[in-house]
Amino acid sequence: MGGLTRTGRWDEDDLVAPAHPAGRTAGRALALIWLFYLAEPFVTAWNDPQRLRGVTAMLALVVFAGLYVWHFLVSPLPVLGRSGFRPHPGPRWPALARYAALAVAAAVATLLVGQSAASTWVFLAVSGIWALTGWWPYVVAVVLGAGYELAAYRLDSWERDSSLVFGLAVAIVAVTSMTIAVGRSRDLALAQRENARLAVQEERNRVARDLHDILGHSLTVIRIKSELAGRLVELDPARARAEVEAVEALAREALADVRGAVEGFREISLSGEIARARAALESAGIEPSLPRAVDGVDPDLRELYAWTVREGVTNVIRHSGASTCTVTIDAHGLRLRDDGRVPPAGPAARAGGHGLGGLAERARAAGATLTARRLDPRGFEIVVAPVPAASER
Repeated sequence: MGGLTRTGRWDEDDLVAPAHPAGRTAGRALALIWLFYLAEPFVTAWNDPQRLRGVTAMLALVVFAGLYVWHFLVSPLPVLGRSGFRPHPGPRWPALARYAALAVAAAVATLLVGQSAASTWVFLAVSGIWALTGWWPYVVAVVLGAGYELAAYRLDSWERDSSLVFGLAVAIVAVTSMTIAVGRSRDLALAQRENARLAVQEERNRVARDLHDILGHSLTVIRIKSELAGRLVELDPARARAEVEAVEALAREALADVRGAVEGFREISLSGEIARARAALESAGIEPSLPRAVDGVDPDLRELYAWTVREGVTNVIRHSGASTCTVTIDAHGLRLRDDGRVPPAGPAARAGGHGLGGLAERARAAGATLTARRLDPRGFEIVVAPVPAASER
């Protein structure tokens, strides 16, 4: 069966004719309907006074009809592009062998029966679409039409009749139109399936990014407050109790955020994240310098800035060993900096990972840029700046 493989690519079955039983039945019925046009040469062969020649001609017509139905049903659906019909995956020699056998059967029937058996040429031209590549099917159709006209003009036993050439042209146009329609329908189906796969992947990435941001911040603050409560149990039991209650509240809030992230309905506010960041920094012994009001921030950027504050403050608490953390928000964007150390691995140790990587994705989606850099002599800085519109540049 066709479908998406583990590598994320569509397998070969999606590039050929559908194998659904209904499609097979419809194709078989279509092939049998057009075989009605072989009735006239078959009757002519039946009435041939030379019995041996007539029987041989009927046998050739029966073989031709069987080969045509077989070729029609087992050949892959052709794909028509700018350079003609494209080859299909897999060996092509079976289709070419079937087509060569069709040509031999058509030639034998025409030699034995005469002009009425030239109706097999229409089937031969159409069958070339399933066997040949490039523009060769049309070249063969033109050659067959020209050959029929030449035979009708030069052979005394043949009558001038343009109906076969007309029928050949109509059949080629009809099959080509059907090929284009089916190909577009198949491409649309593949595009829809690919879009569905990408939507699922994007949703997985969103959930993973949100869970990382939520749990990374919440668990960091819970760890710090738990350590603080442990140190205050004997020194200040009342404050230790308050810290434990704060840990409990943070755990409930993190659980609610995780549920909201999975359901896709969770929203965060910039003012709320600034308040949480201030409390978390103070608990970690880091002096915060954060905005008191965010009413003037562009509504389209508030969620991005809220995620930046959450992820940036989490990194400061986890990695920096800083004594101060400053967040400024103005018309140029958001700037978060600390005076902590940069690990021996360099700025990438602070700027890399899933956190800032996910934050950079959020920034791009919101039409902004994210920059993370080391400060001299100490510290680290994250800048999120909106990209000005073309009219403002």
